[in-house]
Amino acid sequence: MRLRALLALLGAALLVLVGPPLLTPGSGPETGTQIPGLRFMVPNTPGGGYDITARTAAKNAEDAGLTHGIEVFNLPGAGGTVGLTRLVSEHGNGKLAMSMGLGVVGAARSNDAPTTLAETTPIARLTEEQDVVVVAKDSPYETIGQLVDAWKKSPGKLPVGGGSSPGGPDHLAPMLMAEAAGIAPRQVNYVPFDGGGELLASILGNKVAFGVSGVGEYLDQIKSGELRLLAVTGPERVAGLDAPTLKESGYDVNFTNWRGVVAPPGLSDAERDKLVRLFEELHASDEWRQSMERNGWDDAFLTGEEFGDFLDAQDKRVVSVLKELGL
Repeated sequence: MRLRALLALLGAALLVLVGPPLLTPGSGPETGTQIPGLRFMVPNTPGGGYDITARTAAKNAEDAGLTHGIEVFNLPGAGGTVGLTRLVSEHGNGKLAMSMGLGVVGAARSNDAPTTLAETTPIARLTEEQDVVVVAKDSPYETIGQLVDAWKKSPGKLPVGGGSSPGGPDHLAPMLMAEAAGIAPRQVNYVPFDGGGELLASILGNKVAFGVSGVGEYLDQIKSGELRLLAVTGPERVAGLDAPTLKESGYDVNFTNWRGVVAPPGLSDAERDKLVRLFEELHASDEWRQSMERNGWDDAFLTGEEFGDFLDAQDKRVVSVLKELGL
């Protein structure tokens, strides 16, 4: 009997020793952010705003212990609508998300895409940022006034490049800028690229007279002197950058871009909530706050149904602006 009692005690001790492992930070039932096998699609080429946002978010989430092994992959094409179509086809896939923003909203309209953002599951709006007006370091234009003066004289001969399709932020910003300068938007020679990475090579190679893109995409090139920053499109100057706003330069433009995350349709409530929780925890992390500051991003956090309402409003806004500009 003594031997049996001793064996029982040993068995109980072993159960304690081999029991469930200690929970790691961010992985407990309170947060439930671990999504093994999560894939994060970028619907344009490497180096663009969606790419930088997705890779930053994935690294920050892993560094904060929120989840592990996120695979970020690029599926470029048609201003992001190739990726959008793929996302919508992955009905019920709770382990797939897509980085997106105003550019995809515009591309879906201008490309007459077979799928729309209304078919996706809204997860979160993450950031807002200004666009920048930049030229190559050897460009003859040293101020925004010099550039616009030359642009007004010959709109068609000064091509402007942007990292989004017509209807996207890098298209709308220079069109609004042209209108404010007295140039008919239809006269603007806009050259679209599939993301800021492709656009950068054309600006540096002087294949376009100037480029418009998100501030976070070109911070390194601006600070290194490869690109000359002439102006920013938002309401205030960007901290750490020596450039005026378009408005203070005499052009009545106030324009900002935003980026967020959507998932496939047909998710269960639990799958959707888990993705939302992951980005809520990411938003609250020190890692993400530091990344926003480093990239010049403003906080614009919004989740779930409120983000869905915002997407619907943005779609209507794009249609309205394109009509107003005669495009």
